[in-house]
Amino acid sequence: MPDFNSFNFAGHKVLVRVDFNVPLDANFNITDDTRMRAAVPTIQKIRKDGGSVILMSHLGRPKTGPEDKFSLHHLIPHLSKLLGCQVKFADDCIGEPAVSASSSLKPGDVLLLENLRFHPEETKGTEGFAKQLSSLGDVYVNDAFGTAHRAHASTAVIAQFYPADRKMFGLLMDVEIKNANKVLHQAEKPFTAILGGAKVSDKILIIENLMDRVQYLIIGGGMTYTFLKAQGKEIGASLCEEDKLDVAKEILEKAAKKNMQILLPVDSVIADKFAADAQTKLVDNDQIPSGWMGLDIGEKAIAEFSKVILASKTILWNGPMGVFEMKPFQKGTKSIAEAVAQATKAGAFSLVGGGDSVAAINQFGMEKEVSYVSTGGGAMLEYFEGKELPGIAAINQ
Repeated sequence: MPDFNSFNFAGHKVLVRVDFNVPLDANFNITDDTRMRAAVPTIQKIRKDGGSVILMSHLGRPKTGPEDKFSLHHLIPHLSKLLGCQVKFADDCIGEPAVSASSSLKPGDVLLLENLRFHPEETKGTEGFAKQLSSLGDVYVNDAFGTAHRAHASTAVIAQFYPADRKMFGLLMDVEIKNANKVLHQAEKPFTAILGGAKVSDKILIIENLMDRVQYLIIGGGMTYTFLKAQGKEIGASLCEEDKLDVAKEILEKAAKKNMQILLPVDSVIADKFAADAQTKLVDNDQIPSGWMGLDIGEKAIAEFSKVILASKTILWNGPMGVFEMKPFQKGTKSIAEAVAQATKAGAFSLVGGGDSVAAINQFGMEKEVSYVSTGGGAMLEYFEGKELPGIAAINQ
C-alpha cells in the first residue's frame, strides 16, 4: 500500500470515500462539521499535487431511494467554503450524471457525488455497484474511519478493482488507526478506560478486550445501574438491562481475578422523571428510592473518578457519565471532561471517541484540550473490541 503523503496525485482522478454523515437542522444547516473539517487535509493534498478529487459519502439512512432531506447537495456551500473553491455536484453517484461530471474534471477540481445510500446496493455490498463507482477514478483513497466497520460497496468491496499501488488510506484514516493503536498496543501505564452510555450490552466486548490492558475501568452512564443491581443494590426506576445482570456480575468477578479495578459511582444525581424540569436529589447509590432514577454521577463519584484520571498516563473515554444534554444532569460528564483535559495537560495521552462523548466534549468546548478526538463512533468501538474492520482489511489485502 502506498504512503498517502509521498504519493504524487498529479494527473490522477482520485475517488475518495469520506464520512460526511453530519447532523443537519430543519433548515439543512450543518450543526457539527467535525467530520467534514477532518477530511480537508486529504482533499487539499490531492489538489495541491495537481489531482482532481471525486468525493463519495452517505448521509443518514434513506429507506426508499432519493429523499431531499438526505441529499448531499445541502453540504455544497459549506464544503466550498472549507476548501476555498467551488465544489461541483453530481446528482447521482453512478450512471451518466456521475460519469460525465467526473470525466470533465480538471486538476484541482472537487466533485461531490450524491448520497451513496440512495442505492440499496451500497449497504448490501453489491459488487456490480462497487465496480461502477470504481470506474470514476483511477486511484482509490479510503478516508472514512467512521464507516470502516461496515462491509459496504464503497468501503470494503470497491478496493478489489484497484491495483495495490493505486489504493490507500487518507490522512484522517491513517491518524485514526495510529492513535487507536497507540492506546491499544503502546499504552503507558497507568491506563484508565472510561466507559459510559446506556447499555452494558453495547460495551461487553470492549470491556473484555480491555481487561488485560487497563489498570482502571471507570463506569458511568445508564449502564451503571445494571452493575449496581448485579451487586444486589436497589436502583429504583433507573435504567437496567435485567437480562444482562449475570453478565455484569461475571465482568466484576473476572476483573477482581485479574487485579483490574472497576470503579462504579458511589453516588448519583437522581430524578423523579426523565426530564430537565424533574425534581432532583443527590444520594448514595444504596439509597435510591422507588420511582426515582439515576441520571448522572454524584459529587463523591466525580471526586473519586477525577483522582484516578489525574494519576493516569493513558486515557480512553467512550460514553458520557449521565444525560449531559439536560443541564441538571451534565455536571458529571463535564467534570470528567475537565479531569481528562487536566491529565492531558500534565502529559497523559487521551483519546475520546464515540458519538456522545465527542458531542459532549464539543459542547463543553474542550475538544482541543485532549490528545485526540476520534471521528468514528461504531468503528472505534469495534476496533477496541479487537475486530478486524472491513474498510481497513480491504486496503491491506
